[in-house]
Amino acid sequence: MLIGRARQRGGVRRIDPRLLAIAGAAFISVSAILFRLSGVSPGTAAFFRCALALPVLAPLALRERRRAGPRRRGAVDVAAGLLLGADLVLWGASIDRVGAGIATVLVNVQVVVVPLLALAVFGERPSRPFALAVPVMLGGVALAGGVAEHGTGTDPAAGIALGVAAGAAYAGYLFLTRVAGRGQEHRAQPVLLSTCGAGAMAVVIGAPWQGVDPAPGWAALGWLAALAVTGQVCGWMLIGAALPRLRAEEGGTLLLLQPVLAVVFGAAVLGERPGFSQIAGCVLVLAAVRLAGRRAGRRSAGRPEGARPPSPPGTVHRRDDSAARAIARSRMGART
Repeated sequence: MLIGRARQRGGVRRIDPRLLAIAGAAFISVSAILFRLSGVSPGTAAFFRCALALPVLAPLALRERRRAGPRRRGAVDVAAGLLLGADLVLWGASIDRVGAGIATVLVNVQVVVVPLLALAVFGERPSRPFALAVPVMLGGVALAGGVAEHGTGTDPAAGIALGVAAGAAYAGYLFLTRVAGRGQEHRAQPVLLSTCGAGAMAVVIGAPWQGVDPAPGWAALGWLAALAVTGQVCGWMLIGAALPRLRAEEGGTLLLLQPVLAVVFGAAVLGERPGFSQIAGCVLVLAAVRLAGRRAGRRSAGRPEGARPPSPPGTVHRRDDSAARAIARSRMGART
């Protein structure tokens, strides 16, 4: 039984965390399409994507609790969820005021904020390739978001302020998720707690501001249920499993694939035809991700955050001292 549990716990850790982050970004990238198909307000979408995810997350979290025990740092998970709920509502509001393209760029300031937080709290210095790639990343995201094809919205100043606030909240969510997940095997429980926090914040902000429709209709509920499963359950469980095992700069960079994948899925599902600048932006983002992840990937690929790097040949660790002494004694006995 213990062996079976160990294998179950180690299953996710055997997967390259970069692949988990990319898969999570793919699930999250479908969110914009499902939100548009639902036809509801940002506050309504933020609330229902959380509420409809709870029946899926609760049994998974209960089973995980029986296997791995209660979740520590639950308060951090709830705090992260509050930031996520604020991000969802603020970003939706910024789209109407500044346009979808610029709003997408603003919310992705997380690629800069998360490494700065890691530097301030943990002393984790970003690599030079990452610093060089950041302007290319943001420029590529801007083009992929359609800045060159669309106007600036109805209220650019307010839209920029809301977008920056959404990006800061998103960065805080990612950072706290990474911190809370260090050294723990829980996957469903943190997402459940953060989803509760996000749903509560969506009501607190969205209800008085944009309104939360308690009965959006069966068709809308169907799209929102799909949004809950893909964006809230699958996406964040995969990302939550990946971030603690990646450097801050690498995790944030891989999540920039989200707008690129959104363009791809928009063309496949909604029949949208991206312009030349959007295609060029996608290429720039992919190139920047490759550049920024080159060194970080070699450092952390497949190794959990905080794990000891491979030692040089001939190095004997403390846990092997007893075995080394036994071998030495046997050799001395053979000589005498």
